[in-house]
Amino acid sequence: MKELDDWTRTTFTAGDETREVYRKDPPGGGRTGVIVLHEVPGIEPVLVAFADELVDHGHIVLLPRLFGTPGAGFSFANVAGDLWQFCVRREFSIFARGKTSPVAGWLRALARDLHDEVGGEGVGVVGMCFTGGFALAMMADAPVIAPVLAEPSLPAAIGLPRGARRRGADLGLSPGDLEAVRASSTQVLGLRYRCDRAVGSRWDTLERELGDRFLAVDFDGKGHSVLTKDRRQEGVDRVIVFLDEKLGAGAGATG
Repeated sequence: MKELDDWTRTTFTAGDETREVYRKDPPGGGRTGVIVLHEVPGIEPVLVAFADELVDHGHIVLLPRLFGTPGAGFSFANVAGDLWQFCVRREFSIFARGKTSPVAGWLRALARDLHDEVGGEGVGVVGMCFTGGFALAMMADAPVIAPVLAEPSLPAAIGLPRGARRRGADLGLSPGDLEAVRASSTQVLGLRYRCDRAVGSRWDTLERELGDRFLAVDFDGKGHSVLTKDRRQEGVDRVIVFLDEKLGAGAGATG
């Protein structure tokens, strides 16, 4: 995918898991770090365009490839591969309530490694849709001080009405991780379209669990991907300001 031509492809291993990670540093280097988590079907041009804007604001940005082939879109082969990863390896808790997705362990290790490099108080994480809630999971055991949840959609709010409502209200966290998030003083930025059924009633849960630490940004309409496919510039701007403020003096537009 040509949009990744000026990104460096690396790998990162934690435990027995090795995954691809694309990295880009701002001109002259950076002192702050942000991990951007892609949505289904994988790393796509619109996601890279958003990540490039964060680099332009002085952040080192990592794009881990969690599933899919970059640029493959919703092709049969790409989606079939995702289904195998989701259903056979069960790295993502798609339907289970009160459970943190196993892939969060690898992501926490990646965040700790990035923090070791950049220093400071911590790093930022932007999750979207399928990965929207992972920034919360990473807060529980990693130095994440700027978590962004864009249209968090796991566990999937589908099935019989009662079960769908319960899944749609769940944050995709184990009881221990939920308690760690509650105990944190970190603010959490959330973005969604008001009519996005994939988000369920998670906004109500976030407001109940986090109180005024949850900074909600709502848009009218029936879009879904606030920062990418259904991009709202105001939302992108809010994310950039949030990351710049939380991650400190190392950030700033590079021109």
